[in-house]
Amino acid sequence: MYRSHPLSASLRSIRHRPYFRSVLYGCLVVSSVYLLYKFVNPTYSIPIYSSSSWTDPFSGDLAESYVPADETSADVWLGRANSVKLSFLHGYHGYERYAQPNDEIRPLSNDYRNNFNGWGVTMFDSLDTMILMGLENEYNRAMPFIEKTVFSLPDVRGEFAPFFETIIRYLGGLLSAYALRKDDVLLRRAEELAEKLDNVFATPNGFPLFGVNPKSSGQVVGPEIGILAEIASLQLEYTALAKFTGKKRWWDRANTVIRALDNADLHKTGGMFPIRWNLTSAQPFDTHLSVGAQADSTHEYLLKQYLLTAKTDKANLIMYLRATTHIIAELLMLSPKRHLLYVTDTTFSTNEHRGRPSHTFEHLSCFLPGLLALGAHTLPLDDLASLGIDLNEIGNESMFGRSGKSYKLLAGYNLKTLHMWAAEGLAQTCWLSYADMPTGLGPDEMVMHTVGDDRWGKTVDGYKEGGGYLWMDAIEKWKSSGARGAPPGVGDKTPVIYTESERLRGSARARDYSIRKSGYLLRPETLESLYLLWRTTGNNKWRDRGWKIFESIERHTKTPSGYASLRTVEVLPAVKDDDMPSYFFAETLKYLYLMFIDKDPIPLDEWVFNTEAHPLPVIRWTEAEKEAFDIQ
Repeated sequence: MYRSHPLSASLRSIRHRPYFRSVLYGCLVVSSVYLLYKFVNPTYSIPIYSSSSWTDPFSGDLAESYVPADETSADVWLGRANSVKLSFLHGYHGYERYAQPNDEIRPLSNDYRNNFNGWGVTMFDSLDTMILMGLENEYNRAMPFIEKTVFSLPDVRGEFAPFFETIIRYLGGLLSAYALRKDDVLLRRAEELAEKLDNVFATPNGFPLFGVNPKSSGQVVGPEIGILAEIASLQLEYTALAKFTGKKRWWDRANTVIRALDNADLHKTGGMFPIRWNLTSAQPFDTHLSVGAQADSTHEYLLKQYLLTAKTDKANLIMYLRATTHIIAELLMLSPKRHLLYVTDTTFSTNEHRGRPSHTFEHLSCFLPGLLALGAHTLPLDDLASLGIDLNEIGNESMFGRSGKSYKLLAGYNLKTLHMWAAEGLAQTCWLSYADMPTGLGPDEMVMHTVGDDRWGKTVDGYKEGGGYLWMDAIEKWKSSGARGAPPGVGDKTPVIYTESERLRGSARARDYSIRKSGYLLRPETLESLYLLWRTTGNNKWRDRGWKIFESIERHTKTPSGYASLRTVEVLPAVKDDDMPSYFFAETLKYLYLMFIDKDPIPLDEWVFNTEAHPLPVIRWTEAEKEAFDIQ
């Protein structure tokens, strides 16, 4: 019916006019090429993935659309470090003006809040950053407050200092500043604080309770079931305090926790520590495994306690190897389209079946790639025999049931290489969670898409296992097919930024994840890992990505008196929240600054960061100290 249309007649006539026909065909070819470029070029739109990519996707990985500048001059990086220093000054001066000596400033209302005891946590958390940045005026103005702070709370019901936060922020800040400056006031205040908190250890096995009122009554609070991160993230701080003061009692506090962890029955969790613990029996209470909230710092302290003690505490090393073996074999997974490597949490015993994964990926978990890179950099993972360690002896089926097979599986790989693959793949995903957002800042929590049934997965022996594709399954397949291209989940990938209409419709799935908690809380974990990947590999792409994140922080979170958390990273202009946590000074800006200066004042073989980024010097016990402290 269209043959009688005028356009149809015109097109028919072109067949008898070769010149116009050639012009028309040429225009069609040029237009097609242009449209194809616009459609597939990641600068302008999302990448397209084949529907068959899941069935055999792992011969290589998607390439990133750009290569971060590798020729940036030292002067430029120094200028960037100075920009971070100016950001610190901007935020800290706002705190001094509107909030000091209280805990934190509210950077929108210029009010303050006392959420960590009211002792001025921002000052304590910021001391070592000031020292590293050479901010003498700010340090000198803070010290009179530090010296006069009264570590006390009203002796009324409900007033308790949370032990975990007080240790990592206050005690860690004091000890780190003392190690850098050797000001005796700092050590004296650190020991006074430890004395005030000591009643918190009033449990049968020496695990700390949740909190204590530091007045003379020493009232304590906390349930019988404790949280892993809160009961086992003190080892670094108390070991350093013992070394600095020469007092065995502080070493005993740390060592008691280490011995309790080492003696725990982990046959249901593959050698990895679950979240909840019975403080009376010092044994696990559940089988919920995670490297995110409520668990992260304990896994971190296994490696770091070994490094802090100059690689002499072998028990911590073995616990670290068990934890990371289970994490790599059972908690690392790949998304279906972009092949994003992510770490999630699982529930239920792993003795007979796989744990059931939630496919939740937390920003807090983004410390893990840095930890794995640090371990690969500092440990002879490719020659554990030199340390008298056999992976098959520290974990096997007789010890951990089905999940004990993971030890034999990983023993077939170069463990140093495998840990670095995991580190780089996870860091890539953490970075993409930022790069995918219009603000350039990452959300607090995501739910990763999976193949098949997201909730229950397949049935094995009558048990419903969670869905998802285990990273080690993909690695095994890649290895057996000739190991061509980048390992699964490791290659660089292109950011995917949704349009506003795509976001509002909620129909786009090209990112391979949905956002559960869209806020950005000025968190440091991704930057921590970018810093450690830069220092351990020397690859400037990690440094360059850190700079992009800093630019986004400056662009979207800055206020006249500081920097504010964002309520969501998904919209522009960004919607700010009236909150600037003290860790922004202790961690976020510190890692950025250290990433951008060429000569690191905190060499990784001489210093160890606590979980609040407070560096402590590696400890070498003298023979007299070993005898006095009963260190074997």
